[in-house]
Amino acid sequence: MEKAKMDRISELTAISRQRELTEEEKAERQALREEYRADWRRGALEVLENTYVVGPDGKKRKLGKKS
Repeated sequence: MEKAKMDRISELTAISRQRELTEEEKAERQALREEYRADWRRGALEVLENTYVVGPDGKKRKLGKKS
């Protein structure tokens, strides 16, 4: 996510502490938060997909999906 969008989330949060957000601001903040969460999840999945576990026998294996 771009720094400008993250800054906008912070700005809207700061504004919400001073006054009630308008409906448009609430919708914008919600959309930006959803985009941030989607980016975070995508990054976390990439890390997990490239994670290997070394077993006691010294063999590497890919980290499997939790069933």
